[in-house]
Amino acid sequence: MAGSTHTVTNQAPPLVQYDVFGSDRALLEAVERHLAPEAREDGLAELSALGRTCGSAQVREWGVQADENPPRLRTHDRYGHRIDEVDFHPAWHRLLGKGVSAGLTAAWGRPGGHVLRAAAFLMWTQVDAGTCCPLSMTHAAVPALRADPELAAEWEPRLTSVIYDRALRPAGQKPGALFGMGMTEKQGGSDVRANTTAARPLAEDGTYALTGHKWFCSAPMSDAFLVLAQAPGGLTCFLVPRVLEDGSRNVFALQRLKDKLGNRSNASAEVEFDGTWARRVGEEGSGVRTIIGMVAATRLDCVLGSAGLMRQAVAQAVHHCAHREAFGGKLLDKPLMRNVLADLALESEAATTLGLRLAAAYDDGGEQERALLRIAVPAAKYWVTKRCAPVAVEAAECLGGNGYVEESGMPRLVRESPLNSIWEGAGNVQALDVLRALRDPATLDAYLREVGRARGADHRLDAAIKGLLTELADLEGVEGRARRLTERLALVLQGSLLVRYAPPEVADAFCAGRLGGDAGTAFGTLPPTLDLTTITTRAHPTP
Repeated sequence: MAGSTHTVTNQAPPLVQYDVFGSDRALLEAVERHLAPEAREDGLAELSALGRTCGSAQVREWGVQADENPPRLRTHDRYGHRIDEVDFHPAWHRLLGKGVSAGLTAAWGRPGGHVLRAAAFLMWTQVDAGTCCPLSMTHAAVPALRADPELAAEWEPRLTSVIYDRALRPAGQKPGALFGMGMTEKQGGSDVRANTTAARPLAEDGTYALTGHKWFCSAPMSDAFLVLAQAPGGLTCFLVPRVLEDGSRNVFALQRLKDKLGNRSNASAEVEFDGTWARRVGEEGSGVRTIIGMVAATRLDCVLGSAGLMRQAVAQAVHHCAHREAFGGKLLDKPLMRNVLADLALESEAATTLGLRLAAAYDDGGEQERALLRIAVPAAKYWVTKRCAPVAVEAAECLGGNGYVEESGMPRLVRESPLNSIWEGAGNVQALDVLRALRDPATLDAYLREVGRARGADHRLDAAIKGLLTELADLEGVEGRARRLTERLALVLQGSLLVRYAPPEVADAFCAGRLGGDAGTAFGTLPPTLDLTTITTRAHPTP
């Protein structure tokens, strides 16, 4: 009897067993655009294989399991000995192993490595954003370690390895290693120069004993960490290994794990140092200058991670609306819903296009590209990460009540969506970094050269560039409007890239809605005269 009254109809099938890479036209085209011809065939094959892995039912289930079974802190063993370990669900280790083997820490020194890794990172975020944290920090530690060639020679091969070894043992005995980072303290937050952790020099040159605390230390089971502490010569960067060369545990007391809104598969801890052995990286007093390379790389990963979350949210919304019927037809074909989905798709494609362009600048490595990164990374980090939360929430609404239910996966995306805006320097920090970058004429010149490549192609973009130049000409009291200026820098850069590279329908809609003022403040308010059908068709994950 129950079966006859419970026939399931009009429900979208799960979005699984699909190629996350091949179905993402914006991502695929960006990789094809930025990879050198000699690396293109192998790179595309590699990413397509990873895309199928990311879309598989098994890997998706691991992501759910890791999120639903957060890590547990074990400070002591059964006998009362201090061990300071974190237990993770087996799915975490499976995912982290897959991420390492896919090259998510192996970009440095590989032709086209940053573009390939950026695409892979964007896809992997759609599986589980928690494992992206140690993958990001391990990747980003390389430029900081290069401040000390001896340390870099020792550690870089371990960090760029494609072998994951979870064992707690000396890093020199492992085929691969992971890195974490500890800068934030209770009293300082983003003001790292207010740090109170003290570094006392030891007899061996370059070694110190640290005493103090870190308020946020993600992935505390990593093999080593870059931390900031006050040495006699000022704020300095240090490498803190989890296990010392003789096999003994370094003093790394885990006080508690944070109970976070999202990113629940990843452990974030409060850590105490008490005579903790550390090796100096760079010169005393140059801590910020040394670690800034790591910070810049993790900020780009915040952009890529947000782009990945947005892409998954849009893919789920379009997929649902392509199968769901209401009022006599598919939701996807209803003009108002089409407007919402197209608007969301624009935000996703703009984020992806910008993120891959910045990754390509890392691969290029030229002086002008480095100058562009100095202003474009904080501007992109500010804007793209802030757009993630509204995209995730609106996409969940496209599923109606289903989108508010955990089984849909949308609440997980919503919980994750604010993270990249908050971590690695929140909005005000990014806006102020943009102002600092503008003090160097070379950075502004590199930015204007980049956006200038699209001049004359769209009148709304041309007007936005002109308006931006007017704002830049008057920097009186600029700190109070730093957010506004940073937003305009990011939007103009996105618009210029879409005008140059995206289909005309996408570029036209972006310039109309984001630069021309021909849209409201909510998603779904684009001018109806635009070709929104082409945009939603392009965004479909399984056309």
